Amino acid sequence: MPRWKALPGELDPRVTELVGQLRLLVDRSGLDVVAVADRTGYSRTSWDRYLSAGLLAPKGAVVALAEVTGANPVHLATMWELAERAWSRSETRHDTTMEAIRISRARAVPGEFGPVTSAPAAGAPEPQDARPVGAGRGEGSARRKRRLTVFVAAVVGTLAVVAATVWLTRDGGKKDPGATPKTPAVSASPRIVLPPGVKCSGASCAGKDPEKMGCGGRLATTATSVTVGTTLVEVRYSRTCGAAWARVARAAAGDRVEVSAGAGAKRTAVVGTDVDTYTPMVVVKGAGDAKACVTLASGRAGCTA
Repeated sequence: MPRWKALPGELDPRVTELVGQLRLLVDRSGLDVVAVADRTGYSRTSWDRYLSAGLLAPKGAVVALAEVTGANPVHLATMWELAERAWSRSETRHDTTMEAIRISRARAVPGEFGPVTSAPAAGAPEPQDARPVGAGRGEGSARRKRRLTVFVAAVVGTLAVVAATVWLTRDGGKKDPGATPKTPAVSASPRIVLPPGVKCSGASCAGKDPEKMGCGGRLATTATSVTVGTTLVEVRYSRTCGAAWARVARAAAGDRVEVSAGAGAKRTAVVGTDVDTYTPMVVVKGAGDAKACVTLASGRAGCTA
């Protein structure tokens, strides 16, 4: 049985090339995934995702594998940069497609009224009512009078509405000084349709686990990162979920990682047995709205720009 499963056919060739190179390095080294995790400082779960293309490996993990296996880290870092651009473009296209689907579904809400019947063209004969042949002119005159009455009533009603609107907008009546201004009713926005596996969006993602909510994997990108000592901390951002979180790698037990967005939103996590740790999510409008910080057990600290 082959050691590696076939990669998805829809992957960009540059991503496929990078994952294939990572697999080749692991094979040539004679190490299993557990040993790779121990020597690179990234968890086995993370490497399983990296080597199956479920998650793009961060640059730090790629360089660490090159150092462990004796490969050229510069060449591998160049391959990673090309793959990362392709991965980001793929996510952007995915988000654009899902947005178009959401808009299309929102517009497809059935109308509350029946089909509109167009008026007959000028000069076209009016449709005849089902009536006995030879009906007198009196009946036709009555119908015309009814139509005229309905038309006049509609015109009068329209003029009344226009006059009332003008009177109200020009303060035509006396105002009660103590009256509370009325807030216009807000119409309900169409329900957002999320991609399969994604369980939250926007405010509903606050404080949630990004992996359990389906916001990670191919839906997330690294917005910015910084290395403190040998520990890497990244801001991970999901446009689909409208949220960001901090992820730390090559960390030690007791290290503390934090993500913040603005003055109020802040989430933290403390590294335990898994050295590849991430925080819950904070809601953001864009990738640049979040900042990640790490405080090592030794007391050394650092933050992303």
